Amino acid sequence: MKKEVTILGGGNLGTALAKGLVGTEEAKSKYNVTVTRRKVELIKHLEDDGIKVTSDNLDAVENSELLILAVQPNQIEGLIEQIKPSLHPEKHIIISAITGVTDEEIAELTGTGFRIIRVMPNTAAAINQSMTCIESTPHKEAEEAVVELFEAIGKTLVIGTELMEASTVLGACGIAFFLRYIRAASQGGIEVGFHAEEAQLIAAQTALGASALLLESGGHPEHEIDKVTTPKGCTIAGLNEMEHNGLSSALIKGIKTSFEKIAKIR
Repeated sequence: MKKEVTILGGGNLGTALAKGLVGTEEAKSKYNVTVTRRKVELIKHLEDDGIKVTSDNLDAVENSELLILAVQPNQIEGLIEQIKPSLHPEKHIIISAITGVTDEEIAELTGTGFRIIRVMPNTAAAINQSMTCIESTPHKEAEEAVVELFEAIGKTLVIGTELMEASTVLGACGIAFFLRYIRAASQGGIEVGFHAEEAQLIAAQTALGASALLLESGGHPEHEIDKVTTPKGCTIAGLNEMEHNGLSSALIKGIKTSFEKIAKIR
């Protein structure tokens, strides 16, 4: 029997999650997906993929088991207040994908007894390539159900509560960081003679290949780098020039700056 999933908040992340959950035959065989949004006309296109869309949060919650909260941090209080009459501790698993909001803060709004698990996926969920970090909790049966849900849209990692904000930066913000690198590499490709679409294809596929090498081997990036750097070669010359201009330092500082910003979001 299929599990009923409601995604409360049909923004960019909520939409990506919904698309991923109908993106494979295996996922479609396990889950029925509903997405809610106040301006429901903005997500009507999801119906073409077999996703139910509605502006009625109460009804959607009443008819679901797995609830994914995907709204902005400043909207959480209003959302919980609205759906509270339909919430049932024995029935619902509350999955929060809201940056900077702890499960304790959500529990204060819902009342005690609820199984609340924080997650941090990213927008690559839309193509079943999300990296989702899942908070370890005492609710192990619920945790297993959440891991299974997010395995349907990519890879998962269960982590301690103290790392949830860090996972937001590395995994969710990280999409933007890597895309900016690909954009810069594409611009460099244009400089050396490629048309824009050719340069982007080469840069994006090369980035995909580099990631696949690490995921497949489980090795260290430097090991793969060593394979393509030769004495006095063009690869090491380019790498050294990038490092002289602060490539690694800029990335590390950017990640730390994003991490520091999380505490100021709400």
